[in-house]
Amino acid sequence: MRDMARRGVRCGVGLITGAAAAVVELLFTVVAGAALLPVAAWPAGRRAALRPVLACARRLAEWERTRLRTWLGIRVPPAYEDMRALRYVSCRWTLGALGGVVMLSAAAGLGYGMFWAYGWLWLDGIRDPGSVVLSSFGGFFLLFLAVQGIFGVAGLEGRLARRFYGPRHQEELEQRIAELSASRAAVVDAVHDERRRIERDLHDGVQQRLVALGMLLGRARRSQDAEHRDHLLGQAHQESRQALEELREVAWRIYPTTLDEAGLRAALETVAERASVPVRVEYGLVEEPERALATVAYFVVCEAVTNAVKHAAPTRITVVVAEEEGMVYVEVRDDGCGGANATGSGLFGLARRVAALDGSLSVVSPPGGPTLVAAELPCG
Repeated sequence: MRDMARRGVRCGVGLITGAAAAVVELLFTVVAGAALLPVAAWPAGRRAALRPVLACARRLAEWERTRLRTWLGIRVPPAYEDMRALRYVSCRWTLGALGGVVMLSAAAGLGYGMFWAYGWLWLDGIRDPGSVVLSSFGGFFLLFLAVQGIFGVAGLEGRLARRFYGPRHQEELEQRIAELSASRAAVVDAVHDERRRIERDLHDGVQQRLVALGMLLGRARRSQDAEHRDHLLGQAHQESRQALEELREVAWRIYPTTLDEAGLRAALETVAERASVPVRVEYGLVEEPERALATVAYFVVCEAVTNAVKHAAPTRITVVVAEEEGMVYVEVRDDGCGGANATGSGLFGLARRVAALDGSLSVVSPPGGPTLVAAELPCG
């Protein structure tokens, strides 16, 4: 309730400032029309008259962007064409006037609604309490309608701004096609990198253990000394256990079975338990995310924790997974020495994984720390 009231007050202030701006925009529209109409059929004169008009339109449009961002929480891109800015300013004054009417209605409703508080000053109010009650009820009802109108006009402000500021439909489609092409190429590269990493882990770890195991078993088989043979078999047994442990580690890094069996929270808690430093997991998701999102979120946490333990020498790591307004936020923070390279193979591979889901990954790691790895993943 408090957040809604705060938002209503901010929107109200935004509509009041928008109504004041509408007066200026209406005057600008009238003056611009009067300046351009006589030279509409004269190309050179039209270009000369358009130059100051467009410059003024850009300033008014930029002021509108600031107002929308500050009071209405509407963010629109800064890049726009001059003619689109002129069209926006020429149309927006109507919404500004509507916002002014809504705010006047809210003030009138509040005034009539609070009539019972100051009606005792009026003799008629004391003599006729029924009219006081009726006026107060009507005033509060008008105030309720005006508050709904405040949020409605704020929504219309956002739609109008995005209509003129935002990219055209064809530009959005072209941008989306480019993003899909880039993400598809990134997925292919990420798969190749993952295969190379698995091959490297098997070659440098498990394969070396198995070679050592074969050599120990061969020496034990050729040995004539029973005591020496038992010692070699003991070493072979130890090598087999280490090879099995490394093979499980490689399989875990490829894909953890816990993620399918118990969900994302259990998988993240397993990562925390396997780490050599204290890891605190703050899990804020109400429902289990879909498989692709859970997989990417898991690998972001796993890779970030592994890099921190291996390179940053932290004393504690905090993992936060939360959901807000259709986005899942994953943050891994450590108090290590910092200096993480966002273009390194591990973090760069993570960035491509996240981009494949239309998400974004950011790494903040100044020298001396702390390091923050944050990912934003769309739920849908």
